[in-house]
Amino acid sequence: MIGILRRLERTQKQRVKVAVDVIILLFALWFAFSLRLGELWPEEIGRFWWLFLLAPALAIPVFFQFGMYRTVVRYAGSTTVFTIGKAVSLYILLLVLLTVLIRNEGIPRSVMVLYWLFSLTFLVGSRLLARDLYWWLQRQEHPPVYAIIFGAGRAGAELASILQAGGDMFPVAFIDDKSELHGDEVSGLKVYPRSKLDTLIKQHGVEQILLAIPSACPVRRREVLSYFEHFPVRVLTVPSLADLVWGRASVDNLRDIDIEDLLGRPPVEPDQQLLGECITGKSVVVTGAGGSIGSELSRQILMLKPARLVLYDASELALYNINKELQNFQLAHRVKLGSTEIIPFLGSITDEDTVAAVLRTFSVQTVYHAAAYKHVPLVEQNPVTGVLNNIFGTLYAAKAAIDAGVGTFILISTDKAVRPTNVMGATKRVAEMVLQGLSDHNQSTCFNIVRFGNVLGSSGSVVPLFREQIEQGGPVTVTHKDVIRYFMTIPEAAQLVIQAGAMGTGGDVFVLDMGEPVRIHELARRMITLGGLSLQDENNPQGDIAIEYTGLRPGEKLYEELLIGDNVTTTRHPRIMRADEATLPWSELLKLLEKFEQACAERDSEKVRELLESAVTGYVPQCGIQDLMWLETHAGVHSVH
Repeated sequence: MIGILRRLERTQKQRVKVAVDVIILLFALWFAFSLRLGELWPEEIGRFWWLFLLAPALAIPVFFQFGMYRTVVRYAGSTTVFTIGKAVSLYILLLVLLTVLIRNEGIPRSVMVLYWLFSLTFLVGSRLLARDLYWWLQRQEHPPVYAIIFGAGRAGAELASILQAGGDMFPVAFIDDKSELHGDEVSGLKVYPRSKLDTLIKQHGVEQILLAIPSACPVRRREVLSYFEHFPVRVLTVPSLADLVWGRASVDNLRDIDIEDLLGRPPVEPDQQLLGECITGKSVVVTGAGGSIGSELSRQILMLKPARLVLYDASELALYNINKELQNFQLAHRVKLGSTEIIPFLGSITDEDTVAAVLRTFSVQTVYHAAAYKHVPLVEQNPVTGVLNNIFGTLYAAKAAIDAGVGTFILISTDKAVRPTNVMGATKRVAEMVLQGLSDHNQSTCFNIVRFGNVLGSSGSVVPLFREQIEQGGPVTVTHKDVIRYFMTIPEAAQLVIQAGAMGTGGDVFVLDMGEPVRIHELARRMITLGGLSLQDENNPQGDIAIEYTGLRPGEKLYEELLIGDNVTTTRHPRIMRADEATLPWSELLKLLEKFEQACAERDSEKVRELLESAVTGYVPQCGIQDLMWLETHAGVHSVH
């Protein structure tokens, strides 16, 4: 049946619609007379036979004009109803005017009112009935995936309407915690309490639960997901409120659960004074603006209404994407955001003259330095390039900031700089030392450092890796059963970076409260179960996905640290701490930098490693020749944890 309908040409489908509408119009007119006069076949109908010819002859051209025959019936919705309402109303008005012009008396006025009502009802009903019949037949031939929507609010109702219009997924019910909604219907689906979930899953063969609570706080989302872990279903979620606001996604863009959904912790309200102090009304530069941290910093900075926002990045594609996103968002919210000048600048942070020219030309007052090479295996294989970018790139940007009279310079650092075991962490620690030394050496620019751990969704994140492995049927690879990491969402990290930078007095090292540590093994297990699959282990040998342990990579720790020493104090923000850490005097740093410069010029990787080991407190490199051979084979395979 479905196949026959699909094989019809467009003109054939239009003829079918016209024929059905003619029958409906004639039936509606007869029904109006019959109901008004109280007879099945009133004698008066014979007097107005011409009306039965005029009605469809007038209606069909009007309907064509309103595009009623261009609508695809299987996607009929509220827009279709509105269009039919306008077309029928105009048609009845024209029909009444014609009957008045020909001065034909005897037609009861109420007949036309009834005729309008019946025509509208039957025309709309026929299309909705045809739509529902089409999708019912479609489901019989190609059974969809049945789903339950959690959250009967606006997002849930919109999602239900989209899915009901057709597709590979079909909603059968709502689950909501609000008792006043239980028993009600939303978008034609009944709302149930959580206690009915198991029954509904078995009754309808539900395979997926759709989480439609985009505005829920992290703690609420975490609690809901923990509850769903115990059911044999895959959990998908609508995008976050931030993604919906920025236009990066719509309600129907369902995605798998991310680790941020599993981490949820109570949000802390930002200090508005700290947020705007270094940004509002000022000229701001973000280096590495196209990266994961840099792009989120740029989004939040734009919301704080700087006079100018310069996006600096060496990647043409990354710079294009973030510039386009910010320009579109500013255009859509121009009244709220004002007239910030957004300037994309393509250049490397190691190009000293270019960095200096940008800071001078745009009269920059605040720099957020996020540009860095951060992938442990890649930097381990390319230590000279890591030093040039992470150490000298920071040095060039900092010296340019002093020369240009920049007020505040904030370095985005990492927990891997604390007692590092790899080149990447060691170069970031030297970069911190450079800023600490410059802070003592100058009085014009306030240099601050913000140090934190893994951010979710960054390039190389463990979550996409696990998801890809799960989609391929496993196994999911974890380096060690006891490995733990601290995680923070990118928006939360960016917001804290902005606030921390505003609190600095020069040379400060701020560390962010990363919350509770996450055991990577447990993260993998939860991602498997929330994907509707079972863990394959010794207790369940018939499970779907196994977890394999590959061993710690060279330079990798079981756990990361944020502090070198114990000298830490609180700040006015509950999630930001200030660390007091020793560094080298500027005169000694200059000599060290000269040695690094010479080693890099000679491309002497071993010399670079020796200098890092002598300069960085607690640096214990774990990569020897054999490890480097291992890296050549495995670089990038497990790129975060």
